[in-house]
Amino acid sequence: MTQPVVTRFAPSPTGYLHIGGARTALFNWLYARGRGGKFLLRIEDTDRERSTPEATAAILQGMEWLGLDHDGEVISQFERADRHAEVAKQLLAEGKAYKCFATQEEIAAFRDQAKAEGKSTLYRSPWRDADAASHPDAPYVIRIKAPQDGATVIQDEVQGDVTIRNDQLDDMILLRSDGTPVYMLAVVVDDHDMGVTHVIRGDDHLNNAARQMMIYQAMGWDVPVWAHIPLIHGADGKKLSKRHGALGAQEYQAMGYPAAGMRNYLARLGWSHGDDEFFTDAQAKEWFNLGGIGKSPARFDTKKLENLCGQHIAIGDDAALRQEICAYLAAAGEPALTDAQSQGLERAMYCLKDRARTFPELLEKAHFILASRPLDRDAKAEKALTSVSDGILEELTPQLQNASWVRDDLEALLNGFAEAHDTKFGKLAGPLRAVLAGRAVTPSVFDMMLILGREETLARLKDATG
Repeated sequence: MTQPVVTRFAPSPTGYLHIGGARTALFNWLYARGRGGKFLLRIEDTDRERSTPEATAAILQGMEWLGLDHDGEVISQFERADRHAEVAKQLLAEGKAYKCFATQEEIAAFRDQAKAEGKSTLYRSPWRDADAASHPDAPYVIRIKAPQDGATVIQDEVQGDVTIRNDQLDDMILLRSDGTPVYMLAVVVDDHDMGVTHVIRGDDHLNNAARQMMIYQAMGWDVPVWAHIPLIHGADGKKLSKRHGALGAQEYQAMGYPAAGMRNYLARLGWSHGDDEFFTDAQAKEWFNLGGIGKSPARFDTKKLENLCGQHIAIGDDAALRQEICAYLAAAGEPALTDAQSQGLERAMYCLKDRARTFPELLEKAHFILASRPLDRDAKAEKALTSVSDGILEELTPQLQNASWVRDDLEALLNGFAEAHDTKFGKLAGPLRAVLAGRAVTPSVFDMMLILGREETLARLKDATG
């Protein structure tokens, strides 16, 4: 039997969930979920000066918005410090690590001399093979004994085989002189203890893999499958940063992008399945594999994001869209919908969700159902109302009072009314949009009348015609 897949996302809680981190989390989630495996979440909070509870909360909220559910409890790396130290001491006891008493001044002097002589500044500790009897009563760090000849080959599912000469690896510190473990040790111990089988992370960690493999091999642990994915760049080809606009996952929620569209776009950002651009979560889980990840940095393209988001809104479940819009309004600091507005929005969703790329666009189309009388009118709507149109609308009102309130009958009535006035319905539609919605761009007049109902439709006509 093959080992069940276990992936993890391990962000540092020093800020929001960066969009690059969100994509890393998504890739891990898709890989595990598509194979019936586990997706775990670990907060790498060992940097106590920079880690904050607020940042941890922001990461968890970003994950929740994206719908990236994890298995089990959230693991705190800091809380496992004793376990990390235990492994360092085990390696020391087995002769695979050693106590190094070199001071910072001695290490700096070594590097200065090596630089002056044109030699490698990689520190070689004189304590590596020292007799324990010669150890002073002084502070020390624990260093691992790195292999000194040959090469380490990182077999990477994205980058291919990456070879690093072992004489380029130093005897990495495992435990500092104050007894605290270093990040590189903590990552390996946590991944092993959590049963992680596949480490999918940014390629800025690629060089770390060779150093981390020293710990795996010294402990006799299985090395996970590596997959180092390229970073995300802006449209200008430079590393994604604040100058490119929004960076945090929650910023995109507050701008009104649907989570399904963001998942689709992020999955497609650096990974491909043939020429498929638009796909569902179920398809992404079925298709996602490490072989489809490219080696080159992906470029963030807001237009593509909006295009995919529009397609996901169009196929979205009406009730689910209403709930997500309510969450968007809260994230954006906008007033919540009343129960009546919320119910009206869901009732109208069928004629709102086509061609809306974001929730603000959808809500603008929904103005007719969300606004209360008397309606405010934009400039174009106001322009559509003239003394001639007012007279025609006033004449129309009694006919609508007795009309059958079904679409076919309303269409027949309004088209016949337009014909009787020697005009086309299109000429009548502009004033009706202005009266019913206060906007020049709206869903169809018939959809609005049906959703508003006879009583509200007639009331709005009365408001406009006096």
